[in-house]
Amino acid sequence: MKVAAAAEMGAVGVVQVQAQLDLNLEVAPSAALPEPAAAPTEREAKRRRVAHAVPAAAGRRGRRRRVQAATAVQRLFQACRHVFRGPGTVPKPAEVQMLRDMLDRMRPEDVGLSPDLRYFRTRDATQGIPTITHTTIYKCPNFSMVILFLPRNAVIPLHNHPGMTVFSKLLLGSMHIKSYDWVDAEPDPSATTCSSLSSTDAQCKLSPCCIVVGGLVVSSVVNPSVADIYIYVEMLRFCSFSAVRLAKVVVDDVFRAPCDTSVLYPTTGGNMHRFTAISPCAILDILGPPYSIEEDRDCTYYTDIPYTHHSTGVDDTGDDLNGLDVEHGQGRLAWLKEIDMPTELKMHSVHYGGPPISDK
Repeated sequence: MKVAAAAEMGAVGVVQVQAQLDLNLEVAPSAALPEPAAAPTEREAKRRRVAHAVPAAAGRRGRRRRVQAATAVQRLFQACRHVFRGPGTVPKPAEVQMLRDMLDRMRPEDVGLSPDLRYFRTRDATQGIPTITHTTIYKCPNFSMVILFLPRNAVIPLHNHPGMTVFSKLLLGSMHIKSYDWVDAEPDPSATTCSSLSSTDAQCKLSPCCIVVGGLVVSSVVNPSVADIYIYVEMLRFCSFSAVRLAKVVVDDVFRAPCDTSVLYPTTGGNMHRFTAISPCAILDILGPPYSIEEDRDCTYYTDIPYTHHSTGVDDTGDDLNGLDVEHGQGRLAWLKEIDMPTELKMHSVHYGGPPISDK
């Protein structure tokens, strides 16, 4: 009886344990193993693909941002390469305006300049004439880009730019500029020379006091006065029978940075000019084409003397010389005489250290 009761109680315990295990199996799996997620819809799958693609696109945009934009001097170089087409050509008006606009916006820092550069330091009087420094940004057969550094009181003597179009932008400082153009763009090959005249040439009506300079008859004074003879002697002393030509003043003024870009052409705009630094200056010059001895574009220097009424070929019948009012325009005229490169001119070349140019 006791055995049967014990057996019955044992069976009940087994059933209870089994029931507890069954309960644990039903509860535990549902807590530890979540139900599998439903398959993503087509729209969700598309969103996931876009989300994974965004970082790569962002990376590409980041790489594009790291590519630097062209510098101001690089854009200027590219414009010059388009505008200047070689010797014998002059930029079109629209091209001139484009380059002027670009140069007008140029700042000293665009070419790596600052007022404290050693090139601008004024030399003491005991050190002699200030040295002019220049650096070449770029040069090719069609054009060149150059910067000139002038200390205070430095002078670039009167000189020409044969067959060239030149843009000049004053970046720093103040300077006086005086420029000329020839009254006659080209010398007249039929002009009378001393070698073609004889003392009996009646048509020329020359007297012994005819003023002849460099072989050219510049004045024929039939009845010379004392003043005429004095002028004649002075002309001979000045010219020493070398070439002189009559020129008209185009610019005679002081410029201060920042100011507009100036442009000169082969025969107009002040092709011959002189720079005098009032304060330390920096000038950016674009020359197209550049100087070239091989192509007969060497630089010629001049000295000027004031124009006088009696030193011209104007006769007693009128005071007009090629459309110029001689009587009222004497201050705007001058004789220019070719000279050797002045010995006092000191120029020094340095390496360009501003933003680089790429000609690729």
